[in-house]
Amino acid sequence: MNDELKRLYDEDLREHASAPPCGTPAYTAMRERDRARRERAAALIAAGLLDAAEDFFHAARLFQHGDTPEDAWQAHTLALRSAQMGHRPARWMAAAAYDRWRMYQGKPQKYGTQYVSDGRRQRLWDVEPGTTDEERAAWDVPQLAEQERKAEEATRLHPPTPVPEDAPPWLREALLRWEADGRDG
Repeated sequence: MNDELKRLYDEDLREHASAPPCGTPAYTAMRERDRARRERAAALIAAGLLDAAEDFFHAARLFQHGDTPEDAWQAHTLALRSAQMGHRPARWMAAAAYDRWRMYQGKPQKYGTQYVSDGRRQRLWDVEPGTTDEERAAWDVPQLAEQERKAEEATRLHPPTPVPEDAPPWLREALLRWEADGRDG
């Protein structure tokens, strides 16, 4: 296992376990550290220094905290590689990264792993209606009803913050769509 990548992964876990509120200077600083960790992971990947399934999983987590569809797709491909090598936790990560990749494009997610704050509550990002709970189970994702319950619990435990003025376009467009559809709260 790549020790440096494991250290970066552990830093990411610690920091995101007690992430500051979105829009605060502390949050902005955390996102900058996320970017630096992704850059270092990219350098390790380019140097061919990932060997173990855990290495690919650790790198996937770092890219999962990216800002772009490309970051999310990189997380997905790294997690898939880890899962193919037999690392079971990578199955959920592959599904979550795929969902984030779709979300960052403004599309419905497939599995139902991604949540956003709409300023009033934590909500499950739109989900493709054709995806079955059996498909979710194949990737170690809980049933859709459980994912919806988690969104309600997250609202109780972590009151939503206002949507920042500089929210990404995919989120701003979704807020308008949900309001027009009457699903804004």
